[in-house]
Amino acid sequence: MITLAVIVVVGIGCQWLAWWFKLPAILFLLLSGLFLGPVTGFIQPDKLFGAMLFPMVSLGVALILFEGSLTLRLSEIKGLGRVVRNLVTFGAVLNAVIIAAATHWFVGFSWQMAFLFGALVSVTGPTVIVPLLRTVRPISSLANILRWEGIIIDPLGALMAVLVFEFIVSGQDHQELLVFGKMLLIGGAAGAAAAYGLATVLRRHLLPEYLHNVTTLALVVGVFTGADFLQHESGLLAVTVMGMMLGNMKNVPMEDILDFKESLSVLLISLLFIVLAARVDFKLFADVGWGAALVFFVVLFIARPAMVLASTLGSKLKWRERVLLSWVAPRGIVAAAVSALFALRLQDLGFAGADLLVPLTFMVIIGTVVVQSATARPLANRLKVSEPEPRGVLIVGANPVSRAIAKALTEKRFRVVIADTYWEDVRTARMEGLATYYGNVVSEHADRHLDLVGIGRLFAMSRRPALNALACTRYKNEFGANNVYSLQTAEEKGAPEKQVIATHFAGARLFGENVTHTKLASLIGQGAEIRGTQLTETFDYASYCEKYGKGLIPLFALDGRGELRVFYVGGELEPAPGWTVVSLLPPEGEKREHNSHKETAASESGAEATDSAPA
Repeated sequence: MITLAVIVVVGIGCQWLAWWFKLPAILFLLLSGLFLGPVTGFIQPDKLFGAMLFPMVSLGVALILFEGSLTLRLSEIKGLGRVVRNLVTFGAVLNAVIIAAATHWFVGFSWQMAFLFGALVSVTGPTVIVPLLRTVRPISSLANILRWEGIIIDPLGALMAVLVFEFIVSGQDHQELLVFGKMLLIGGAAGAAAAYGLATVLRRHLLPEYLHNVTTLALVVGVFTGADFLQHESGLLAVTVMGMMLGNMKNVPMEDILDFKESLSVLLISLLFIVLAARVDFKLFADVGWGAALVFFVVLFIARPAMVLASTLGSKLKWRERVLLSWVAPRGIVAAAVSALFALRLQDLGFAGADLLVPLTFMVIIGTVVVQSATARPLANRLKVSEPEPRGVLIVGANPVSRAIAKALTEKRFRVVIADTYWEDVRTARMEGLATYYGNVVSEHADRHLDLVGIGRLFAMSRRPALNALACTRYKNEFGANNVYSLQTAEEKGAPEKQVIATHFAGARLFGENVTHTKLASLIGQGAEIRGTQLTETFDYASYCEKYGKGLIPLFALDGRGELRVFYVGGELEPAPGWTVVSLLPPEGEKREHNSHKETAASESGAEATDSAPA
């Protein structure tokens, strides 16, 4: 029980560390598994799970592949640029063939095992690409190519590896082609039938919504096991086909299922990788020898550049962009999980070199993730194909309040984009020199065309609370929950709890508990101004607040490094000397009245002191 608890806690801890350091989670998971397994001996998976190890890994990989194949949209492949299509088709095959040849010559794998290894390590995947892109921040054209390559090659590469594996296993029988054909037929038919059946049930609302997720989970497990029972090794193909078909059917409510499967995949990935890494025997690395280093060299400096060169012929990409594309290709989840599963099965069948498949795959995974995570950002900067830091703000709503705050941010050299569906407000913002997007920020058009280069925060400041909450929900994953804010409206202030949008949907409330859109609009209409003031040792934040009184509304501040810090409800922001505080200052009349009150209070205090002083 202690060992199982440690695996779960460490696995989720690795996911948190990956988010904190903006690195692929697989790096922390594999290193933790190696430390807890072969280094310390705390986790011994074969002894811990016994005969259940292989079924557990099999089902876990099946669920991971199903979730990955759900994200593949065939319509998106058709609409992609030629470069991406080339990378995920003949480019992936070329990459696998070059790696297979190097593995055969340098490590001594049979051609069958070499092609299986080549197919496995040709897969990158979004779980390693997306965190790396957040760190590297290449220009949008390169980011789109790498992101879509990772999304599409994940299920397609896994399918290629499954087909190679099934062909190898079918070779144990004298009727190779017949057995291979039965695998394809049973796996494809089982996956298609399950997808059609589940889609029919969901479309006709024959299941209550609370059973959608668990029923899908049960069906995936059942299809995988049933197909495998009818024909060995056809289960992975069945769940991959099932996911791809469901992901491309129309009018099937898959959003909640996909969210559930994504959360389940995070948990499974966390547990599987620690367990699989703990099984690695360091002695096997020595058995691979220097041939492994040569294979790694080919993976980095020959296979990937050749793949990119062949896939980008005739494209408009510059040589600098092609160099970065050639360098960024970390291997990830599918390669590690599927290689461990295949190795277990091939060892049972007595294939020579099967025990070396996992350490060789893990070496490529760890090597590519570590090397490319450390060097991709400096290389992108050196090649001048990286985007600026995401310091800017996306503002929802082009009303006068939004425009005033946008101008203040722009004056402090932050990139600001204002988005709205009201043309008159958008036109006014454009005439005032502000960058705008005319459209709904949660539309598919915005996903494709809204330029978020250099943008890292959301200020939802429209007059419509529902739109603000929807925008916060949409961009929470994009910018992080701590960078999504909304401005309270008058109708929300003081409304009954059952009528107020929950905080986790609406985001943190901007500028203060009693600050509403109507209040800011009224103050700005009366002549209130947004100004910045630099604090000093003698004029600190307390003095600043005392000077302007209760009419002061702090908006945001720039710390000593020039980073944007926002005032919001629940935030404990204490500006220090050297910071610049930007606030909405009260109209001149209020300031004069506040100062006169201060002078009167000071004079009365002085008079009392004088009267009470001794003669």
